[in-house]
Amino acid sequence: MVEHADQPTSERAWWLRTLAVLGSPFTTFAALRDDSPREAEARGEPILALALLAGIAGILLTRAAGQLLDEELVDESALVVAVLVFFLGCVYGATTYWLGGAALFMGLRGAGSRGSYRRARHLLAFAAAPLVLGLLLVWPVRLAVYGSDNFRSGGADEGGGALAFDIAFGAFVAWAVGLLVYGISVVERWTILRAALSLVLVILGLVILTLAVLIPLSAS
Repeated sequence: MVEHADQPTSERAWWLRTLAVLGSPFTTFAALRDDSPREAEARGEPILALALLAGIAGILLTRAAGQLLDEELVDESALVVAVLVFFLGCVYGATTYWLGGAALFMGLRGAGSRGSYRRARHLLAFAAAPLVLGLLLVWPVRLAVYGSDNFRSGGADEGGGALAFDIAFGAFVAWAVGLLVYGISVVERWTILRAALSLVLVILGLVILTLAVLIPLSAS
């Protein structure tokens, strides 16, 4: 009975830590050191929300999203655009969570971590919180200014104003990268330099994997 009563309390605590990661990240990342099944389950819903919303933010950053209304299948429908962005964003978020988490796990292991794959995924999800904040702050304003032109080529969103929005969201991307490095250092009890080097290992691994796929394809 006590264990069941404690579960809602743990879940509420993780929702609060999800908000706190933007202003007081040490508390959130330090709590990730507890990788017990109960704690992992308690933070499941916040992690799901972060992963999917960050995926939507990632899709909106792509050039393809800016050309959705050019497609005949979309037929100038804002509803179809919204459904596509939501669906593709969720797929992208889930894929990044699992594959990006695997890449992060291997990079951390290469740097000497003994943490689990699950903890690496959870660390990646919480580090993506600034992307969610950027989605909620930047995109409503951008939609109010440019409307459907955000999703078609040659619209009013091609100019200095759009560049300002891109730079603004780029700041949230940089924040997320910095938060990931900081989160690694807290969870693993490493220096910032060692945490950054582990992230470099992740990037190098992804580059090598990409080249291993692209080179045979280009030669065929």
